[in-house]
Amino acid sequence: MVNIDELKFDENGLIPAIVVDAESKKVLTLAYMNRESLKISMEKGLTCFYSRSRQELWLKGETSGNYQHIVSITADCDSDALKIVVEKDGPACHTGSDSCFNDLVYKNDELNEFDLQGLYDLLVDRKEKKPEGSYTSYLFDKGLDKILKKVGEECTEVIIAGKAEDKKETVYELADLAYHALVLMVQMDIPLSDVQKELASRHIIDHKVKQEKMTD
Repeated sequence: MVNIDELKFDENGLIPAIVVDAESKKVLTLAYMNRESLKISMEKGLTCFYSRSRQELWLKGETSGNYQHIVSITADCDSDALKIVVEKDGPACHTGSDSCFNDLVYKNDELNEFDLQGLYDLLVDRKEKKPEGSYTSYLFDKGLDKILKKVGEECTEVIIAGKAEDKKETVYELADLAYHALVLMVQMDIPLSDVQKELASRHIIDHKVKQEKMTD
């Protein structure tokens, strides 16, 4: 555990703080803290920053209601920057956007960035626009029964591959199952965050069970 006194604040007494969403893992914003705002953040469990333009402390959400509840604060290897993981009550950016990082400067088309949220958003788009020739559009056209049938089929394929101890085939079938499960989520209007929250709650329960077993 790093002590505040071990952190390296710059000549103005500030340290950059990169704020990350606990659920989506997206970078929400880059702000600055001084010793006082960091202490307040740790005491309240809410992000408190130092405004370089106004030269004053500001508690995120105090005016907008978009508070950021701190999950963890981690210092980098040089102790001169912080990563703050938060659960947010609303948009992080003053523009009303979920994140401050939206304006693309460069993208390497040969190195495609992938994440489940991006795939989920693509499936939502497919459901809304239903482009012709798309397999996903076909599933949404056929409706819930067809989607459930595919989820069931893919579950069976995973079991068969797993039972055969075929790692490569199991990975392939798990990917198919994950895709069809996401299609089902979009069909039923279930956001990824709902599943993430459910998993997080089970993690807490599992941790408590382990603790109880250790004390038996």
